[in-house]
Amino acid sequence: MPDLRFSIHPDIAQATTLDTAFYTDPGLFSLAKEKLFAPSWQFIGDDISSAAAPGDAFPFTLLEGYLDEPLVLVRDKLGELRLLSNVCTHRGNIVVDEPCRLAQLRCRYHGRVFELDGAFRSMPEFREVANFPSSTDNLSVMPLERWGPWLFTSLGGRDSFREYWGDMIHRLHWLPLEKFVLRPELSRDFIVKAHWALYCENYLEGFHIPYLHAGLNSVIDFGNYTTELFERSSLQLGIAKDDEEGFDLPASSPDYGKKVAAYYFFVFPNLMFNFYPWGLSVNIVKPMGLAETRVSFLTYVADESKYDKGAGSGLDIVEFEDEAVVEAVQRGVRSRFYTHGRYSVTREQGTHHFHRLIAESI
Repeated sequence: MPDLRFSIHPDIAQATTLDTAFYTDPGLFSLAKEKLFAPSWQFIGDDISSAAAPGDAFPFTLLEGYLDEPLVLVRDKLGELRLLSNVCTHRGNIVVDEPCRLAQLRCRYHGRVFELDGAFRSMPEFREVANFPSSTDNLSVMPLERWGPWLFTSLGGRDSFREYWGDMIHRLHWLPLEKFVLRPELSRDFIVKAHWALYCENYLEGFHIPYLHAGLNSVIDFGNYTTELFERSSLQLGIAKDDEEGFDLPASSPDYGKKVAAYYFFVFPNLMFNFYPWGLSVNIVKPMGLAETRVSFLTYVADESKYDKGAGSGLDIVEFEDEAVVEAVQRGVRSRFYTHGRYSVTREQGTHHFHRLIAESI
């Protein structure tokens, strides 16, 4: 029997929000890991700052603290970028411990060697082992997709990369992606004492902007703020006030003629790509516990002269304002007097869409 607490009516005017059990039940927190996150297409960085030259290996953990999947980006001798499991197929040791340049992948535990494409090559003291090697002795090869310099992977979902990211790529086909450069000194992490989904819900509606974000509200036209829904993503389009910074859009853009201040793209279940005239702020929402979330802000600058202007200015201030209210909601959803709410038909379409995707997945 389906759990009716997580049946979200498709008509937003009739629907009620997710039952608070989703934010308080440890079993559902764990279930979301396999039902929502593992099948999704996650952002993993860019090829320039990760593995730029042949032989480069860049190990990382996908959503450390939650999915905790050890992976390694490797650029082979011909310059092709590959994403492999970073777990040795002998006894499960981590193969590559830190970024390095190498000719082969060698496990330091017992000396098992792999080619840079993950294929098993050799293993000491295994001459007598029957039916060895087999395909299971190779490192697993993960799917790897790219958009410009940015890389994405999935841990085995049935949905294609295009179902998650295709609408954003199509909408912003005109962007000069070669100009976007990661600025580590402008990037940082925030710890939010709240459930990861509450943080996402807050992002997905502009309803609160006039009440919480005085600075942001002063530069965007809230009356023309819109939300568009796609299969596994959504877009909030922020329109600049007359004297504020906006994109110089080409005629090929579907938004040509509008003074767009910001494209706020959300990709289910936890990724935010916020495009401003100066560049991109990537926000990765990383569940750490039922009431703790790490949010990584990665800053890519394309036009230094426009940095920290318009809707893309004062992002730290906006973040702190969001954190304060999300942490207050975290305290509220534990109340015995609250189980669910209703949606604004005109302002909370993104949150309703997010809840429907969660309900369908679990």
